[in-house]
Amino acid sequence: MDKKQMSEEDIKFRFISPALEGCGWSKKQVRMNVYFTDGRIIVAGKTVKRGKRNFADYILEYKPNKPLAVIEAKDNNHSVGEGMQQAIEYADKLDLPFVFSSNGDGFLFHDKTTGKEIKLDINNFPTPKELWDKYNAYKGITEKIEDTINSDYYYEPGFKQPRYYQRIAINRTVEAIAKGQKRALLVLATGTGKTYVAFQTIWRLRQSGRAKRVLYLADRNILIDQPKNNDLKPLSKVITKVSNRKADPSYEVYLALYQAVSGEDEIKNIYKQFSQDFFDLIIVDECHRGSAKEESQWREILL
Repeated sequence: MDKKQMSEEDIKFRFISPALEGCGWSKKQVRMNVYFTDGRIIVAGKTVKRGKRNFADYILEYKPNKPLAVIEAKDNNHSVGEGMQQAIEYADKLDLPFVFSSNGDGFLFHDKTTGKEIKLDINNFPTPKELWDKYNAYKGITEKIEDTINSDYYYEPGFKQPRYYQRIAINRTVEAIAKGQKRALLVLATGTGKTYVAFQTIWRLRQSGRAKRVLYLADRNILIDQPKNNDLKPLSKVITKVSNRKADPSYEVYLALYQAVSGEDEIKNIYKQFSQDFFDLIIVDECHRGSAKEESQWREILL
């Protein structure tokens, strides 16, 4: 069959996918036909509808939720680089450093870490390790911290997977902590799953040994009880809620209200029962509320 008469799907399955497999990319590492947004909500009078969804032909992952590259495919009536601009736009949204386009004849490779573009033979696509090594060099990831960067997300059948922006927040946070950054501020809109982001961050840092004991602070009971019974439920065997101003030091993840662990009276400051280095990770939920005030008592917990 003449390649010029093939559809885009034919090009993907006859040329691009075999090329990836031949260069060492396993089926688990190659995600095809990925919708990664639901489309912008458009309101016109009393009518509400969704805009066009973002759709990637290929997303290449070094391991689950550790994507490295996006590939935009076109049929063979287009040039090899015809889909590059669209692929770059997707890579920007997905926070991916490596961008490819292909028409089945070869690949155009745009390396965002250098700003350079090169043409590649169809059978000369980078291997997973080659892209991973380039990523590590660009991000300054050393062998010492690679295990933390590579730590697994929590997953079991039926458990929700991160949305693309949640994955970006989690990966950036874990990466910053692995490199020694002491504080990070995550800003997400209401309803975008901040507690889920916190849970996966806790899970990955615990898995890698970076955070054996965790304190999760909030200013209302609902912001403690709801996460405990939902997003944080996989930690149920090691989690406890601080109540009646008592804390059992045998647990590993502590949920507490600011006012439950601090106060003007010395007896109320139960955080002083713990040594200064007892907690490896402290997460402050809703930090833009009353907790942001300079005079807030909870600030003593962080100092």
